[in-house]
Amino acid sequence: MLKSVKLTVLASVVGFGFCTSALADINDALANICTIVQADDKGELRKKMKNVEDDFRIKLQDYYTGISCDGNSLIRTAMLSNAVEAGTLLVKKMPKKQLSEPENDGKTLQTWIDEKGLQSNPVAQALAERI
Repeated sequence: MLKSVKLTVLASVVGFGFCTSALADINDALANICTIVQADDKGELRKKMKNVEDDFRIKLQDYYTGISCDGNSLIRTAMLSNAVEAGTLLVKKMPKKQLSEPENDGKTLQTWIDEKGLQSNPVAQALAERI
């Protein structure tokens, strides 16, 4: 009985250590994604997304909500930075359903765009066409 408890505890500790390590690795891999979006570097953004997908087997839709650039999502950051190419790529890569859902602040992208008066932004227009 004691042996099985020890094995269970050991397996839990090893599993927790692996999860923590994997989380640190993904955070390192996504560390400069905000800078890439702000710089409107579509090629580097595409490369970053591909590397994350290949290395960790997760897609943009899986980690999009977990990334905040000065309190804004990646698409909002692209619009505020006038990063048309990067923002348009993000809009195209996200599922339509997720583009219509509220973000961390409870506002949808479309509501936020209307509040900020960014309807003429090319990324906002790409978003409107996609939704």
